[in-house]
Amino acid sequence: MMDCDVIVVGAGVVGLAVAQHLAAQGRQVMVLEQEDWPGQHASSRNSEVIHAGIYYAPGSLKARMCREGRDLLYAWCAERGVPHRAIGKLLVAVEPAEIAALDALAANARANGVELQRLDVNQVHALEPEVRAVAGLFSPLTGIVDSHALMQSFEAALQQGGGSLICGARVSLIEPEQGGLRVCGESAGESYELRCRWVINCAGLFAQQVAAQVAGLDQAAVPPLFPCKGSYFAYSGASPFSHLVYPMPEVNTSGLGVHATLDMGGQLRFGPDVRYQDDFDYQVDVSQHQRFADAIGRYWPGCDPDRLVPGYAGIRAKLSGPGQPAADFIIQGAAEHGVAGLVNLLGIESPGLTSSLALAREVAMRLDSD
Repeated sequence: MMDCDVIVVGAGVVGLAVAQHLAAQGRQVMVLEQEDWPGQHASSRNSEVIHAGIYYAPGSLKARMCREGRDLLYAWCAERGVPHRAIGKLLVAVEPAEIAALDALAANARANGVELQRLDVNQVHALEPEVRAVAGLFSPLTGIVDSHALMQSFEAALQQGGGSLICGARVSLIEPEQGGLRVCGESAGESYELRCRWVINCAGLFAQQVAAQVAGLDQAAVPPLFPCKGSYFAYSGASPFSHLVYPMPEVNTSGLGVHATLDMGGQLRFGPDVRYQDDFDYQVDVSQHQRFADAIGRYWPGCDPDRLVPGYAGIRAKLSGPGQPAADFIIQGAAEHGVAGLVNLLGIESPGLTSSLALAREVAMRLDSD
């Protein structure tokens, strides 16, 4: 006897988006989250940006999920009253030598179906007077969202659809059996055993760990994780910017540069940087203060370094290591790993938040075709 149709492992923004979507289809859904409340890792430790789809390789899953997810997310937020704003993003070439990179971004965005507005130096200054640049691009489709309110809206929709969320529930075994899967673990100091038809692994940074608990799964099909820390510094005082401001992406890293973002309250913050590490340490390295100040000062000469204060840090679930090309999202089913009823979502880093509702649809289509 099945306890539910679907178990979703992980209650980050993607896990909750997937769970509520499946519940809205009439499936009986249960979400298992190892932490004491949802979204404790990457989902609450990011830039809270709704990405337009500028940077990702044309034809990639990231590019498609970002583009589709962006439109779905704006519509969801408007319908559900989730705080958000399409404030737009300014991408800048600070030096003439960076204009080629700016042109390349414009071409890549166009290949992804995203049109950007080309700006000369006067137009850049008209948009953001304190920004130093020789040329720029403006993305009107980029925005910001309250990620916590978004996750709360997904959780509310899950409950409305009859689904449930259990926090503090760790998974220690996923085992195929006749007609479905058996999921075992511990919750509140007690062992549990559940049966379902499908398990959706949305565990983010811990997705590889969950995959390792699956009996019969070909572990060669699971790519390694390269945890990548990104720190943010907040800026005390009023922000001079009304849009997001991004420099050109960093050379020989997978980072987009130390950019300026705003939250829904108008707080200005800068980040993230790119630092690969093996542990999940969320402390902001204060020794990076000067490096941040130097990076910001290139495009904002008026930055007062004394007003930069440690903010927070997040860790990206990257599938590419230092110096490697950025890896795509991976969604695996039985055809890839050999276990019927299991769907793994791996390497769901940025633009995972933007893509969350599109990823939910993608997972649902896989279940419908099973």
